[in-house]
Amino acid sequence: MEHSIQPLTDALKAAREKKELSQRAFSREIGVPQSRLSRVESGAVDLRTSNLIEIARALDLEVMLVPRQLVPAVSSLVKQTGRTAEEYETQRPIYQLDDESDGA
Repeated sequence: MEHSIQPLTDALKAAREKKELSQRAFSREIGVPQSRLSRVESGAVDLRTSNLIEIARALDLEVMLVPRQLVPAVSSLVKQTGRTAEEYETQRPIYQLDDESDGA
């Protein structure tokens, strides 16, 4: 079975760089040698699923299985938002409904 993990490893590298973490700093954070992280990001090693999930979660990413027919929709949503979880949490609504207490 032919497969390519390059899109996954590219996404991991991009997420690490977005967090402004060097390979050395991030490898210390996740407890793997920097040389191994370098090979992971270059696609030179075939990651175990558990390692992929661990690295992704350390970068605030989540590994998901998406039905193939929904991939375009999910990709579009991700591209449109382009926001991290922290950015969502710090967003404030344009308006907010007041609690209406009628004194009852």
